Amino acid sequence: MLESQITLKDHDEARQGEALLLDKKEGRSGRKLYIESYGCQMNFADSEIVASILMDKGFETTGDYKEADVVFINTCSIRENAEQRVRNRLKEFETAKSKNPGMIVGVLGCMAERLKSKFLEEEKLVDVVVGPDAYRDLPSLIEQVDDGTRAVNVLLSREETYADINPVRLNTNGVTAFISIMRGCDNMCSFCVVPFTRGRERSREPRSIVREAQALFDAGYREVTLLGQNVDSYKWTPPVAEGEPAAETITFAKLLVMVAEINPLLRVRFSTSHPKDITNEVLYAIAEHENICNYIHLPVQSGNSRILELMNRTYDKEWYQERVDAIRRIIPSCAISTDVITGFCTETEDEHRDTLAMMDYVQYDYAYMFAYSERPGTLAAKRYEDDIPDEVKNRRLTEVIAKQREHSLLRLQAQVGKTQKVLIEGYSKRSDKDYCGRNDQNAMVVFPVDERFKKGDYVHVLVEKCTSATLIGKINN
Repeated sequence: MLESQITLKDHDEARQGEALLLDKKEGRSGRKLYIESYGCQMNFADSEIVASILMDKGFETTGDYKEADVVFINTCSIRENAEQRVRNRLKEFETAKSKNPGMIVGVLGCMAERLKSKFLEEEKLVDVVVGPDAYRDLPSLIEQVDDGTRAVNVLLSREETYADINPVRLNTNGVTAFISIMRGCDNMCSFCVVPFTRGRERSREPRSIVREAQALFDAGYREVTLLGQNVDSYKWTPPVAEGEPAAETITFAKLLVMVAEINPLLRVRFSTSHPKDITNEVLYAIAEHENICNYIHLPVQSGNSRILELMNRTYDKEWYQERVDAIRRIIPSCAISTDVITGFCTETEDEHRDTLAMMDYVQYDYAYMFAYSERPGTLAAKRYEDDIPDEVKNRRLTEVIAKQREHSLLRLQAQVGKTQKVLIEGYSKRSDKDYCGRNDQNAMVVFPVDERFKKGDYVHVLVEKCTSATLIGKINN
């Protein structure tokens, strides 16, 4: 799952560098904790796990890193500029630490695993480095730092899913929340560092997922997003005693239905799907349940089969188009978003035009678009020369962005004049006289406040017009 750098949409995945503030628990006292997260939704969900672990140990929280006793930055390794932003931020923390020598600064997440020696030994920017599977060890690692020793645990696990930890909801609107259903990735896409930083794929026990979703609904949440690097490969087979018949395997389609059946007022989203794994069973589950949103993020990366093979995506152009055709046939109103990489190794102009042609074929609602950035340790870095000049990569990226702007506007314009069911998430960013929320297709909708309705309510909105990224209308209940 790629981190979003350039997007045509205000999406949670792109909230780069946003400080995540925790609600303080009454009665707690002790050291102050500050967490800041970068990258994909999984990182934000992981920060909620970290907060839960440390608040159970008596930590309080603060929104100002300068007054914190422990500062963590949860990192992303998808692109080089993301790593540079993290380094710059660590230097700001270093300045604060010079005025507060007792402050502990730590790096969590994907960069922690990949750059542990640089952070601890060469640059000496941090006191503790913790990988995505070692968050339970944080209290003891902090104790090591208190004793004067830098601490590190970046061991990857084949079992850890944090299924028993109740995440502390960070910077929440009280309406929408993430639920991690699996960790790691078994796909070895040649451009991607995730399998090396997050380890092998393992699925979380389904009853724990349903319990978490039920608890969120009972607390007033009305939308959950099921998270995984590749949700379609979710699979759980209960252990059975020797001699007993094998138990039913829970697939992602079955899990979707289990969560959707908690309550029809609980909206269900998911991210991210993989074209090689998304099944018609999943599509029919969406079509048959009104509260499973008609929105699928289906990364294509390239529209050319040769480049897809070099990327080790394990599908070709025709396979991808068949999956899109199935989505359009089974869920006609489904919105589709994607990821696109321009300038991958050896990509020709004709192959780039194949990507533009794929975009015309699908007409994506949204897209996350990147110029290829070689990541050390990936299969592509080992096997292929990064031989496309930056100016060519960026020119192709500009063409992809222009194409997507055209399609995003067309997809929004098609919704003008229609009534949309919208979950109110809160006030609009621009005015407290307007509410905002997302429709079933994940489009942002803005409409005047109506005192009959509040955050967390569903309303029907007649869409009167749109911008390039937003639908605008009025309540039509």
